[in-house]
Amino acid sequence: MKDDHAQAHRQACLKLVLGLLAIWFSVSFGCGILFREWLDANAPQVGNAPFGFWMAQQGAVICFVLLLLVYAVLMNRLDTKHGYSEAK
Repeated sequence: MKDDHAQAHRQACLKLVLGLLAIWFSVSFGCGILFREWLDANAPQVGNAPFGFWMAQQGAVICFVLLLLVYAVLMNRLDTKHGYSEAK
């Protein structure tokens, strides 16, 4: 029974990590490289820079930091749900 509970926690953690990595990959590779020219042509400028350039330089970093915060919140919820909370 305990092994099943640990396995469920491990699978939920892996699902969370893979989902967040997919978002990070989509933003950094997709917006910064694949769709940069399309974003430059179709999205508004950010300051003096075209949006595709801005996403490649700053947007991907900001997205990564936001994903770190989302990971921390969701992982704490997941740990609490499965009984691995650090709170005493």
